[in-house]
Amino acid sequence: MGQGIKRARFIAISLIALSFVLLPCTASFAGEKAGTVTHLSGPLFAKKVDGKTWSLSVHSIVEQGDTLVTGKKTHARIRFLDNAEITLRPNSQMKISRFYFEQAAPQKDAAFFDLVKGGARSVVGLIGRRGSQNSYRMVTENATAGVRGTIYDCRVCKGDCGSIPDGTYFFVVEGTIAVSNEAGSKDVGAGQYAYVRNAETPPVILPENPGLDFSLPSSIGGPAGSGDPGSVGGGCTVR
Repeated sequence: MGQGIKRARFIAISLIALSFVLLPCTASFAGEKAGTVTHLSGPLFAKKVDGKTWSLSVHSIVEQGDTLVTGKKTHARIRFLDNAEITLRPNSQMKISRFYFEQAAPQKDAAFFDLVKGGARSVVGLIGRRGSQNSYRMVTENATAGVRGTIYDCRVCKGDCGSIPDGTYFFVVEGTIAVSNEAGSKDVGAGQYAYVRNAETPPVILPENPGLDFSLPSSIGGPAGSGDPGSVGGGCTVR
């Protein structure tokens, strides 16, 4: 066997061996426990990074990399390892893009979510209350929400909110969120409503509830103060 053939075979075998070493490392970024389903009122599914879809129930584990999908009448509440909670509303889709929590290492905190559609109420846990303020973010099509010790809701209207203009809406129950995009940033405090028309226009504070319901059904076990006195119908949606 020629030296060239031997060398090519050695390289091929080395690459195959290296792929088996790197594969577990790559997979480790996904598939790690992020939280647990605590309340559920209908179908909830998790789309895994390998393309498989799993049906979830109460006590099911959700993992980094999962895309959670709720049914048309489903409210699903997830408690994360840092004691944060996210309640997904009907017809929602949210990806747990990155989640890392270690009690003794706040400098490594990461809680990054992509809310593709539907809605969610976020009760921020330790990741949003300690360490870097950049360790938590909820990404949407129109804007990104960063927080520090907060309970907040949001909704994106795309022709499905009656006479209410399309765009992304936020309601802060407790604390403060920073809503930002390439056009600007706005701090939104407790009891305030914010609106982002699209990714090219800056967020603005609204004088009152634009006509959306940011409350949660009691059956889902919402946090204290979950009601919105100005609510009139709908849910919290981000796309």
